[in-house]
Amino acid sequence: MNSTIYNPTKSHHPSSQFPQIKTCKTLKDLQQVHAHFIKTRQIHDPLAAAEVLRFYALSSHRNVDYARAVFSQIQTPNCFSWNTIIRALAESSDPEHSIEALILFHRMVCDGLVASNNLTFPSVLKACSKIGNARVGKSVHGMVVKLGLESDEFVVSSLVRMYVMNGVMEDAHLLFSRSIGDCGGLSEKKKKGNVVLWNLIVDGHARLGEFSAARELFDKMPQRSVVSWNAMISAYVQNGFFREAVEMFRDMQIGDVLPNYVTLVSVLPVIAPLGVLDLGEWVHLYAGKHRIGIDDVLGSALVDMHYKCGSIEKALLVFEQLPKKNVITWNAIISGLCMHARGKDALDCFSKMERAGVVPSDVTYIGLLSACSHGGMVEQGRSLFNHMINLVGLEPRIEHYGCMVDLLGRAGLLEEAEELIQNMPIQPDDVIWKALLGACKVHRNIGMGKRIVEILMDLAPRDSGSYVALSNMYAPLGNWEAVSNVRMLMKDMDIRKDPGGSWIELDG
Repeated sequence: MNSTIYNPTKSHHPSSQFPQIKTCKTLKDLQQVHAHFIKTRQIHDPLAAAEVLRFYALSSHRNVDYARAVFSQIQTPNCFSWNTIIRALAESSDPEHSIEALILFHRMVCDGLVASNNLTFPSVLKACSKIGNARVGKSVHGMVVKLGLESDEFVVSSLVRMYVMNGVMEDAHLLFSRSIGDCGGLSEKKKKGNVVLWNLIVDGHARLGEFSAARELFDKMPQRSVVSWNAMISAYVQNGFFREAVEMFRDMQIGDVLPNYVTLVSVLPVIAPLGVLDLGEWVHLYAGKHRIGIDDVLGSALVDMHYKCGSIEKALLVFEQLPKKNVITWNAIISGLCMHARGKDALDCFSKMERAGVVPSDVTYIGLLSACSHGGMVEQGRSLFNHMINLVGLEPRIEHYGCMVDLLGRAGLLEEAEELIQNMPIQPDDVIWKALLGACKVHRNIGMGKRIVEILMDLAPRDSGSYVALSNMYAPLGNWEAVSNVRMLMKDMDIRKDPGGSWIELDG
């Protein structure tokens, strides 16, 4: 067998020696070339085998199983082949593949036939990050130091990322401090590398909820990229600091870094809760002006923002203009139609979704059942509930049962709603019982209402809602003694009704 070892420092890439692989457009194309290589025994050339492996492992048509099989047939893998299979496994979304990547790396080291290099460690450290194993990561760090690779910017950033992802911020800071140096005399390439390190350390503190530390570091950054801004905005949004996220986004608009796709997706969810529709409109116009593709994720966020801000027509327009629709986008528009009391339109939309061949999810049925509930469409609701279970094969969640109880309760079918709750395969929560209690109030079923309040007193004894609901059932009947008794019970238990409230935005 040819023992030629691929040298990555040569000026030509192995793909230039195998143009038939380079021209492959699909997995089937490569399989034909692969079969030819096996037939002609060319596959025993380490360069040919490495290039076949690269396509299976890292191309847009990657297939980890094929890559693994090809690698196992290479008798003496060179460094390129080891790095390729480890990288393929580390980049896989399957956590088991990350473990396999570390096992292969261990085998590579123990075999001692090929030395690890600066292209090996970023993938190995990525695997450590994914499985959350800082102990193994520290061992790998020791190997990096031993091989003199601690000054390699890609290896260093991978080490910092590994420590950040594992929450080991002390070690992350130590590496960060050693690496950033004085930016004054650095090349542009090195400065960009330092921005990556700054981003990682800021993101690390934000992930741990240490926003003061994250913001302090962000403010100290000598140079910021769009990733820097996105990290802070996303962290604020994910942790419920909506106003801070909007303030950060407005500061970004003033600066010299342009928002990108990730920025828009991050900031859109805060528009409706804060009522800053002008900002939402700006985001929508910005996406069009800068030719940021509105795909299913961004499209769903825009649909969600428009209907929650009161414009179902704009939401429908965005939805209709989407080049590709999936279950997420369909769910968004169905939920919007439901919120705007257009139940029949929501059902029509569901019919179109089915005709388009999109399989509904459990979220789809929550929107549909809610639409039926608000529209008084009892039979359609029953039919959809059965359709979800018997035809689509989805297991109802507590939200689905809640919608059905609300549907039946609004229609005055209180006994059927109570029976549904009692026969649920999952434990009903206080929200479901409150839905039925509300229906008891509307339909003045005092007996059932008292039973439900007793249940709620066990489930949520400090919640004033059930006591107030019972009191409100007695009041229209003129039973003021019962009203007084309920209020006295609340006083004795020191249960107070939460005051209502609302807010509006002034001056934009």
